[in-house]
Amino acid sequence: MDKEGKMMIFLLLMAAISSTVFGEEWKASVVKNLDALVGSCVVVPCSYTLPKEQRNLGRTGIWFRSNQRNERIYSEDEEDVLDSFRGRTKLLGHLYQNNCTLEITDIKDHDTGSFCLQIEITSTSKDFTFADDCVEFKILADPPEPILTNPKTAIEDHPHSVACSVTHTCTSHPPTLTWSMGKKDDISELHKEIKPGTWEVLSILTFTPREQDDHSELTCTATFHGEERKSSSKTVMLYVKRTENYNHIIIPTVVGLGTAVVFGFFCILMVKKYKRRITELQSRDGSNFLWNRLSRLSGKLGFYRDMYMGDLPNNVNSKSCAGQKVSKPRFPSPKSQPNSCNYKEDLDDGDDCTTHIYGNL
Repeated sequence: MDKEGKMMIFLLLMAAISSTVFGEEWKASVVKNLDALVGSCVVVPCSYTLPKEQRNLGRTGIWFRSNQRNERIYSEDEEDVLDSFRGRTKLLGHLYQNNCTLEITDIKDHDTGSFCLQIEITSTSKDFTFADDCVEFKILADPPEPILTNPKTAIEDHPHSVACSVTHTCTSHPPTLTWSMGKKDDISELHKEIKPGTWEVLSILTFTPREQDDHSELTCTATFHGEERKSSSKTVMLYVKRTENYNHIIIPTVVGLGTAVVFGFFCILMVKKYKRRITELQSRDGSNFLWNRLSRLSGKLGFYRDMYMGDLPNNVNSKSCAGQKVSKPRFPSPKSQPNSCNYKEDLDDGDDCTTHIYGNL
């Protein structure tokens, strides 16, 4: 290859490298798609970079419709802006800080299409259009509904928290969340970015439920920025578990068990007491009965012994029988005895009939 061919290749390589470096320095970062609520506002996050040699030069920013570069929706010169967007658009960032964030208020139904950024260098009258980094709006006629998070059943007289959240695309004027109950001091609010251009506002209500709050409705309302002040709400049923729900089961159970134990202990004592008393009475009555039976039996045995050994009763006169042979006494015939004297009863119960029987001997 000759010298001219080598030089040509070198120049082409340098041009490609320069073009690549130059092209990479002209960059823009714009959200591709955003929801826009009619009557509210939308904020389009945007940032860009310029070549190093132009970073200290004066510049202006322009937003326009992608298919019509002359249809500007934002420009520092209000006369260049379309009538339908005039007074409704502005830059929230500073171009010298590479911030090209755009705000559009009072969104209309016709705010459709794709919108792109263009940067003009004022000192050189050069400009660069970021035609590949544009945003497109999805127009919403109705606001999104908030999401209520009620994690568990509330307990009476115990702090309870409920969360309410809603998404939006207007960070300059976020929606306001209000509750149907609770005080301002009971509410904490957080803002976080879900994805580029879409934010969430989160409101947490912390309160102490009462018994009368059971089965009551709790409503969270989201009110969006704009002249119409569009709003949406979400309602949940609040269930409050009373503290005595546990006590009305535990207390009667404990009282019942305690009463049963006391009553059972008392019954055991009474049974032992009366059992001991009955044992004492039985032992005492048994000994007396045996003693009485033995006494009666010994008396009867003594009587028969005297009778068969020849001892006479006391009422027999020994003098009238002097010199006579005394024969053994004999039992009289039962027929000679009165009907009132029973032989068996005589043996058991006394000496009246015995005396009567043997008194004539």
